[in-house]
Amino acid sequence: MNHPAELIVHNAHVHTVDDRRPRAEAVAVRDGRIVWVGDGDGWRELAGPGTEVVDARGRLLVPGFVDSHNHVRLGSDSACVQLAGAGDLPGIGRRIADWLRRNPEADWIEAEAFDYTAIPGGRMPTAADLDPYTGGRPAFVLSYDVHTAWLNTAALRRLGITADTGELAFGTVQKDPATGEPTGFLTDFAVRGLSRDGHRALRAAGVPWAHPDRQYGRLAASLDLAARYGITTVVEPQNSLDDLALYERAIAEGRLRSRLVAALFHPRGTTDAELAEFAAAARRHDTDRFRVGPLKLYIDDVVEPHTAALLEPYAGHHSHRGETFYPAGEFAEVLARLDAAGFQAFVHATGDRGIRTVLDAVEHARRVNGPRDARHQVVHVECLDPADVPRFAELGVVACMQPRHCSPDIAGPGKDWAEAVGEHRWSKAWPMRSLQDAGAVLAFSSDWNVAEMDPLVGLYTAVTRQGLAGGEAWMPDETVTLAAALRGYTLGSAHANFLEDRLGSITPGKLGDLVLFSDDLFALEPKAFLDTRADLTVVGGEVVHRAG
Repeated sequence: MNHPAELIVHNAHVHTVDDRRPRAEAVAVRDGRIVWVGDGDGWRELAGPGTEVVDARGRLLVPGFVDSHNHVRLGSDSACVQLAGAGDLPGIGRRIADWLRRNPEADWIEAEAFDYTAIPGGRMPTAADLDPYTGGRPAFVLSYDVHTAWLNTAALRRLGITADTGELAFGTVQKDPATGEPTGFLTDFAVRGLSRDGHRALRAAGVPWAHPDRQYGRLAASLDLAARYGITTVVEPQNSLDDLALYERAIAEGRLRSRLVAALFHPRGTTDAELAEFAAAARRHDTDRFRVGPLKLYIDDVVEPHTAALLEPYAGHHSHRGETFYPAGEFAEVLARLDAAGFQAFVHATGDRGIRTVLDAVEHARRVNGPRDARHQVVHVECLDPADVPRFAELGVVACMQPRHCSPDIAGPGKDWAEAVGEHRWSKAWPMRSLQDAGAVLAFSSDWNVAEMDPLVGLYTAVTRQGLAGGEAWMPDETVTLAAALRGYTLGSAHANFLEDRLGSITPGKLGDLVLFSDDLFALEPKAFLDTRADLTVVGGEVVHRAG
C-alpha cells in the first residue's frame, strides 16, 4: 500500500488548466507529484498522520506559475538609488540627494529604473543632466528596461570615455553630433553590458554593481520574491557561463526554492567552441530543479530610444527606422545553424521589422533543416504587423510576452513608446488576443525587474489593458480572458520550455507545483486582483512560501 500524501488541499476552486478536467475541489501530492485530483471527500483516503491538510475555504488553487522571462539574476539592487516614479530631473536629483545623505562615503553613485519620460523634450539624457546632482562623484544610472545606461561627467572620466572612444564592451557611446564629444548616454547596454565581456569590463573598471557578490545579492532577493508570488519555475533569459556559479551557490545555500531554467547569451560572433561549451553546460545542468540550455539572441533593441527595428520610420522622422543587430541574411544563417545543432532560441524582438526578421529566419531554418518541434521564441512581441500574426502558429514559434508592458501608464498615449511608433501603429501594440485567436502559443511573464514580478499584476493587465490605477483601457480589443491569461502563465509557459509533460497544469503524474490564492480570482473584479496574494506556494509538494 502506498504511503500517505504529504500535502492535500481541499474545499478549493481548483482551476486545473487541464482541458480533460478543467475544475475540481481537491488535490493530493505524494512524493513530489500530483497523485489525485477530484471532488468531494475522496482525498481522505490519501491522508495520514503526517499529511498537511489545507482547507482552502473556497479559495482559488492553480498550477504554479512558470514565469517565462524573469531576470532574477539582474534583479533589483537595494544598494542603488531607486528612481522608479521619479517623473522629472528635479525628482531624480532629490532621490540622489537623499541617497547621498545616507551614503556619504560612497565612491560611486549607482541608480536604477530611470524612466525616459523624465527627460524633458522627449530627448535622451546627458551627463550635463546628472552633473548638478552628483557632487563630482561618478554616477552610473540604468534605465527601467536596463537597455541603456546614463553616466555623468565624472563617470565618463573614470571610465576613460572620450571623443576618441568607439564601442565599449558594455555599451555604444552616444556622441554629440556637433562636437563629437560623448553625451553620457550608452545604448545597447542589455546586449553588451549584460554580456560576459561587458560584466568583466565593468568589474575591471571598478563599477560596484558588477561585482559577483552584488549579483548574488540581487539573485537571492529575487528568488525570495518568486516564491512569495507563486512563481514555482523561473526562466532566467540571459546568462553567461560565468553566471552559472551564482545558481550553484544558491542551490548550495538553499536559496533556490523555485525551479529555474537558465538561457545562455549568444552574442553576435559566438564561436563553435563557445557553442560546444554551451552544450556541455546544458549536459551538466539538467535536473527538474535547475536546467541550462536555451540560447538568448537579440535582433533589435527597444522602441523608446528609437533602437528597435521598424518597418516604417519612427513618428516624426523621415527615414530613421532603427537597426537590426544582424543583417537579415546573416541572422537567418545563424538561426539555421543553431536549429540544426538542436538549440532552442529565445530572440528579443520588439519592432515589427525585428519580429519579421526573426520569423523569416525561422522559416529559413525549417526550409534548410526540415521542420522540427524547436519552439523558438520571439520575446516581447511589442509591435507586430498584422501580416505576421498567423506566422507564429504556422512556424511553431512561441510568443513570449509581458502583459504589464502594454499598460497605458507605461507604454500608452503620452508615453515614449506610443509617441515613438505613432498613433497609426497603436493597433500593432502587444496583440495578445490576435495571436491567441490565430492559434499561437502565448507564454506570459513579468520581465522583472523591468516590471513588477507579481503575476497578479500581469493577469490584471492582460484582462484589462488598464493602468494600475484603473482608467481608460488602451487597445482593449487585445485583452484576453482570465482563463487564457492563467494558461499563458502556466501551461503556455511550460510548453514554451518543453516542460508541459511535468508542469503547467494540475494533472495526476505531474510535479506538485501549486499556488493557493487569498481569494477566488474568478469571483472578483479585475481591479481586486491587485489586492490578492499567494497564500501558499508549493514546489514538488513542499511548501516554500506561506503568507503570514
